[in-house]
Amino acid sequence: MSTQWTVVVPVKGTADGKSRLMPERSAEERLRLAEAFTLDAVAALREARSVGRVIVVTDAGSPVAARLREAEPGIEVLADPGRGLNAAVALGIAAAGDGPTAAMLGDLPTLRPGDVDEALDAAAEHPLAFVPDAEGSGTTLITATGAVLVPRFGAESAERHETAGHTRLTLGNGSTMRHDVDTEAELQRARHRGVGPATARVLESLSPPAASAPSSRR
Repeated sequence: MSTQWTVVVPVKGTADGKSRLMPERSAEERLRLAEAFTLDAVAALREARSVGRVIVVTDAGSPVAARLREAEPGIEVLADPGRGLNAAVALGIAAAGDGPTAAMLGDLPTLRPGDVDEALDAAAEHPLAFVPDAEGSGTTLITATGAVLVPRFGAESAERHETAGHTRLTLGNGSTMRHDVDTEAELQRARHRGVGPATARVLESLSPPAASAPSSRR
């Protein structure tokens, strides 16, 4: 039987966190897209055999909280304390209790359950581990088995996590666990790779050029 993980996902309930994504679009459009990223990422977590529990930390009154509860009724939603990304993650980690715990960013619209399992299976071999983003300087996932998990997300977080004792997991660059989306260029690459259904629907609803030739992984 594989290790069962609790995964914490922090979600910013406004478009502010995606200001570099489609800057010519309205804040409402960027927010819809960011919400769709989260819906697809959480759906992949729920389908992964290694994930037993998902805790989302977000503004309790935000639209994404309601959509997550509707789309994924098994998840837990905690109110964001409003003190930044790492404070939100720390709240979820505290609620996770004992057992293998991970924290994953929600802006992974191409995430596939098999890549979740690959990352968490590799992480199970280490007290602390992390997955770097495709550029290598950021972090998409941190994990702990029998150790205290302290989030250090933000600019150049890969170095901070590694310095703190996390083992860098050497997943291939093709792993969807590594491909977060913050910019227009990353969004276009994600569309080529194949986004999840929630993201595909939002892209289809946008006027060209964002909606041209949308792709879906399912």
